[in-house]
Amino acid sequence: MATFTSMAMWRPKSLSAASWACLALALFAAPLFAAELGTYFGIEVIDEQTGRGVPLVELRTVNDIGYYTDNAGRVAFYEPELMDRDVFFFVRSHGYELPKDGFGYAGVRLTTTPGKRERIKLRRVNIAERVYRITGEGLYRDTVLLGEKPPLPPRARTGNVLGQDTVMAAPFAGKLYWFWGDTNLPNYPLGNFRTCGATSPLPSADGTDPDVGIELEYFTDDKGMARSMCPDMGPGPVWVDGLFTLVEDKRERLFCHYRHMESLEKVLDHGLLEFVAEPEARFDRVATFALKQSWQCPTGQTLRQTADGSNYLLFGSAVPNVRVRADVASVSDPAAYEAFTCLTAADANDAQAQRVRRDAQGRLLWSWRRDAPPVGPVEEQRLVKAGVIRSDEMRFSPRDVESGKRVQVHTSAVHWNAYRKQWVMIAEQVGGTSYMGEIWFATADAPTGPWTWARKVVTHDRYTFYNPAYHEFFGRDGGRVIYFEGTYTRTFSGNDQPTPRYDYNQIMYRLDLADPRLAAPGPVSGKR
Repeated sequence: MATFTSMAMWRPKSLSAASWACLALALFAAPLFAAELGTYFGIEVIDEQTGRGVPLVELRTVNDIGYYTDNAGRVAFYEPELMDRDVFFFVRSHGYELPKDGFGYAGVRLTTTPGKRERIKLRRVNIAERVYRITGEGLYRDTVLLGEKPPLPPRARTGNVLGQDTVMAAPFAGKLYWFWGDTNLPNYPLGNFRTCGATSPLPSADGTDPDVGIELEYFTDDKGMARSMCPDMGPGPVWVDGLFTLVEDKRERLFCHYRHMESLEKVLDHGLLEFVAEPEARFDRVATFALKQSWQCPTGQTLRQTADGSNYLLFGSAVPNVRVRADVASVSDPAAYEAFTCLTAADANDAQAQRVRRDAQGRLLWSWRRDAPPVGPVEEQRLVKAGVIRSDEMRFSPRDVESGKRVQVHTSAVHWNAYRKQWVMIAEQVGGTSYMGEIWFATADAPTGPWTWARKVVTHDRYTFYNPAYHEFFGRDGGRVIYFEGTYTRTFSGNDQPTPRYDYNQIMYRLDLADPRLAAPGPVSGKR
């Protein structure tokens, strides 16, 4: 029997050039036409509680061929040697499960008949429901291959985006504006590191439906690539956060904080940017802050609060512990920013000799001040370890209602929730069962807490899900249903197997606050 090392070396003499071309096309292009020919075997994975398709479910064969469900929960299966036969699929997904058989295998045996469909129901362990991936390509890849119609129309400007880190979003000028950090593009491993942006319709009857998805239209260059939204500041990434709008003299304006980075740790400069729609939609630098003014600036996700008759913007990468009056003059002036703190001014910058303020009864005195830095979860733990405050005086480290252990908040997003009549926090934890992969729900009577309890609502198994964004503008039924997203990435997780298409992208979750598991363990005062 003749042997050969490639198809190019094996060419029957009896075939003409044209015939050989047809044979080659049939052999190599068969998968491309499988949908038209009805060759794909379709698998749909649904949430047994809601009946909705579950994205990000892995189906793996005995010989380790892996497939992942698309946003509709579908897989288009085509393996020439595994068609029309019984095939066992291992099934697993973050926060969802399938019962194990007697040998401990969680999976199903399906007959892979071309053109046929099978459905798998998963039990959701997470309290929050995963609804779709927002960024990247192939959102409905398998749905299209199976000849089904995606729920969203094709994007006019995709930006050729493959992955994106950390989102900031706000309603502005009749649309939703979205901005991301580092962005992966197909033409080279190093993509765009100077902030990319997009718009989508506002949520409405004929606009964005957060249950269906987000119709992103990217700002692109002349090659169709997602372009930088920031001014040229020289070498190094430019990251934005603290996105907010202000209205002055009947004019709506959009601002954010920027950091020009030399590395992950070293900041070259930082300050304030303003979005300018004309002539080219992009940010312009309007203020530069001194490096020593590290906390006197917008950071993290933004929230609004009215206190003492004034309107404030609150910021903080971990918790909302920095505020400034909501006007252009104040946000542009680092001296106008206030910290929520219990530290004394004299020892504010001495980590080894920090002292706190107490009243005559020995209770901690917390207040908004400009002469001391903010205190958050990390600072609280340092004070407890130094014996300066007691653990029961911690304000930003809620206890898990199930275990009683402290939840170490790393980043969070906080907004007032009309349904709960309290401030709601969606927080990412450092540590836990999955390092930086858990999301917690908590409530408090003030955005600065005390945050006394928390309930885990999402777990990712050995996968990171950081920098959550809680989109209050998507809230439904008076705030009963809320939506939040985060960056899904193996970075920091210790997992060396990235999830195809999903890794380093934004994933949306939906949380029903009427779920009895989210009931408050104590009284609710509803103070705003």
